[in-house]
Amino acid sequence: MQANLMLLLAAAIWGLGFVAQRLGMDYLEPYAFNALRFLIGALSLLPLIYWYKKTGRLGAYDKKALLWAALPVGAVLFIAASLQQVGLLYTSAANAGFITGLYMVLVPVLGLLLGQRTNANTWLGAGIAISGLYLLSVGDNFTVNLGDLLQLIGALFWAAHLLCIDHYTKKVPPILLACLQFVVCGLLSAIVALSIETPTPAQAVAAWQPLLFSGVVSVGIAYTLQVLAQKHAHPAHAAIILSLETVFAAIGGVLLLGEELGGRALLGCGLMLLGMLASQLPLRWLLRSKAFH
Repeated sequence: MQANLMLLLAAAIWGLGFVAQRLGMDYLEPYAFNALRFLIGALSLLPLIYWYKKTGRLGAYDKKALLWAALPVGAVLFIAASLQQVGLLYTSAANAGFITGLYMVLVPVLGLLLGQRTNANTWLGAGIAISGLYLLSVGDNFTVNLGDLLQLIGALFWAAHLLCIDHYTKKVPPILLACLQFVVCGLLSAIVALSIETPTPAQAVAAWQPLLFSGVVSVGIAYTLQVLAQKHAHPAHAAIILSLETVFAAIGGVLLLGEELGGRALLGCGLMLLGMLASQLPLRWLLRSKAFH
C-alpha cells in the first residue's frame, strides 16, 4: 500500500506538471523554459546520486560509456520535450497529458521494429486509444489542432526515449543516466533558446514557481518516488497507477487553468486511458515473468 501511494503521488505530480509547463510560458518562451527546468531537474537529482554513492548502490561503471549513453538519450529527450512544450502553446494541458500518454501504447508497437514480440492486447489497446484520440483531437470538419499534432509526434519520441532508456540502463547506472540526460537536454534547449528566443534573467525570476515545480518536484521528487516505490510495487499495479498521470493532467487543467472538456472530449479521454491500460498491462506482466527467470 505504501508503494502504491508513492506511485499515485508521482502520477499526480507528473500530471500537474503539465499545468506548471503551461503557466511557465506566461513568462518564458518554450526552449528557455525547458533549458532551465531540465538543468534544475539535474541539480535536484544530485542528493539522490550522493545517497546512492554513499550506500554503494552505484557500483562500478565506465564513465566513457555513460557519456556516450547520455548523449543520444538526452538528444531524444530534447526532441520529445521540445515538441511537448511548443505544443502546449496551442493545446490544453488536458489534451497534452492524454496524447503524451499514448507512448504507453507506442512502446510495444515500436518494439516490433527492434524484433520484440507483441500480442493481441497491444493491438486492441492501440485501436481503442486511437478511437479516443480521434474523439479528443479531430474536429467536426476533420481538422486537427496544431498543438495536438505536435503532442502526437512528441509521443512517438517519448516512446523512443523509453526504449533508449531500456537499452542503456543495462550498461550504466540508471540514476546517473537520468541526471546526465537532463543536462544534455537542458544544454541543447539553452542553445536553441539563445539562438531564436530572447530570454532574460527577469523572466526566469518571474517564472520561479513553475520552474521549481517542473524541475525539483516533477523531476527530482517524482523520479525518486518512482525509483523507491517500484522496488516493492507489483509491475501491473505500477502501470495502472502511473497511467493516471493523464487523468491528473486533465483535472489540473480544469481546476487550475479553467480549461473545459465537453462530453466528446471526456469520452475520448476515457477511451485513451482504457486503451493505454489494455496495451500496457500484458507488457508489464511479461517483463515481470522474465525478471523471475
